[in-house]
Parts: sequence; structure tokens; C-alpha cells
Amino acid sequence: MGNELTVAVLGPGGVGGLLAALLSRAGHRVICLSGEETARVLRTDGLRIRSAHFGDFTTRVEADTHVREPVDACLVAVKHTSLDAALARVPAPALADGLLVPFLNGVEHPATLRARYRPDRVAPAVIRVESTRVAPGVIEHGSPFAEIDLTGTAVPRNRLDTLAEALTAAGPATRVQDDETAALWAKMSFLAPMALLTTRHGVPLGDVRTRHRDELIALVEETAAISRACGGPADPAQALDRYDAFPPSMKSSMQRDAEAGRPLERDAIGGALLRAAERHGIPAPVTARVVRELAAGPGAEASRRR
Repeated sequence: MGNELTVAVLGPGGVGGLLAALLSRAGHRVICLSGEETARVLRTDGLRIRSAHFGDFTTRVEADTHVREPVDACLVAVKHTSLDAALARVPAPALADGLLVPFLNGVEHPATLRARYRPDRVAPAVIRVESTRVAPGVIEHGSPFAEIDLTGTAVPRNRLDTLAEALTAAGPATRVQDDETAALWAKMSFLAPMALLTTRHGVPLGDVRTRHRDELIALVEETAAISRACGGPADPAQALDRYDAFPPSMKSSMQRDAEAGRPLERDAIGGALLRAAERHGIPAPVTARVVRELAAGPGAEASRRR
């Protein structure tokens, strides 16, 4: 990779659109991969970002429906619920030596991707951000931060470092983490309680951490125990401190999907958590109950109690 990268972004939504715009503004060549309708909008209007943190700006990007030439990296920013269909836009032969960088929730997707692409080019990443696509090509970045951990057990370190430097220079603080398992579980054990409870109750984080704090603490403790058993970090007190520091209006992406009537990543988050608990013999009764209630419909249990 040189100083200027060619980066494909699969799924120019809340996360993908933000990263695509920031990289384009920083001078990199960006190719957004999407359906033809969204691609037409992006070719005409570019990407428009509304962000108190990064500023409001519009930037030009290329747009296509498939990878048609070698790229330095392809950022995968679709949801688990549409991953299989979306990957058809990135044929393995076309990706060739490029890095595949999935920004997916959960912990099970790296194995799936390594069965389909070069294992030594799959570089899982986690991002801490609240960013939402409000219309094709229009992204609202709501959190006062955007932080990325980039990993990849078998990926050459110089490839990870080069991409991390480009991302950091573009805006999001990016670190290369040596322990892929720890990085993925750090995100999972923090995300799962917030995603499951904001969606189940249909309220933002501020209401979860006050009105449903006992349930939040129980979920945080269960996910920490599962993370520890899987080789990840486990610090329930730190997780709670971080929740308490976030803006009370913050919503999880799963909650936003529920509000919009989109498919939920319930299995990729809650299901994966329960499968890991079962493998390691970790009791997770609160997690199991919340996942069951979500399967009956987001907010169903809360509605019955009102």
C-alpha cells in the first residue's frame, strides 16, 4: 500500500458511509459498493456527512455494484442479516491481494470469511461509534468519538499498520491490536447488553441505565463471564462506567433497526453469546430470557407491562 489507498466500502450506510467519506476527504480513492439505486445517488450527489465531531461536509466517491479491480482494502460494513447477499459484490478473485476488513458485530464472522477469502487477508475490525444513514448518501454521526481496533491474526503487520495510519489520519483513532480474540470480545461484551436491552425495552441507553439498571448489571456480568471463558477481557465495572459516560440519548444500531422495521442482528449478537456460553458451560439466564423476549418482538415484554 502506498500513501494514497484505493479502498472499497461494501455497504455505505451509517458506519461504511462515514468511513468512506472521511477517507475520501483525506485524499484516498474510495469505491462504494451497493445496489444500483444507491450507487446512482452516490455518483450524482456524493456522500453528505452531518457530524459535530468531524464537521458537516460533502465529498465525492466512486460507486459500483461489484469489485471490478484490485483494491488495497475492502471495508465490509453491512449487517449480518445481509452479509451473504452482500459478499456476492466482492468476488474473491477480484479482491485478490486486498485486505478484507469486516466491521461486523459479533464474534463468529471471521471464520466464515476466512473460508471464502484468503485467510491471511481477513482483518477483523471493531468500531465504537454511533452513526446512522438517514437517506441514501446522507449520514448522521451522533457520537463525540469514532474509535477503531484493527486486528488480523495472520495478516502481515505492515498491511495493518498502513491501513490504521490512513484511518487515523482521516479521523477515527485506529489501533492495531495483536490479540484478535480479545479485540472482538471486548466489543461483543460491551455491545451485547446495550443492544439487547435498548431494543427489548425500546428506550435509549439513558433509560436502560436508570430504569433497568439491575437487568443491565446482570447482563454485563454474564457477558463478562462468557468473554473471560473465550479468552477475552472481563471488567464489568469498567463497562458500566462507560455506559454511564455515554450521552443518555444514545441508541444501539439494533434498536434503530427495530424502529425501522429492519431485520435484527439478534442471532449474531444474542445467539452467538448464548452459543459461546453453552460451549463453555457458563450460566446466562438473563441473556437467554432477553433473547427469547426479543424473538417474540422488540419491546413486546415492555409493552405487556405498561
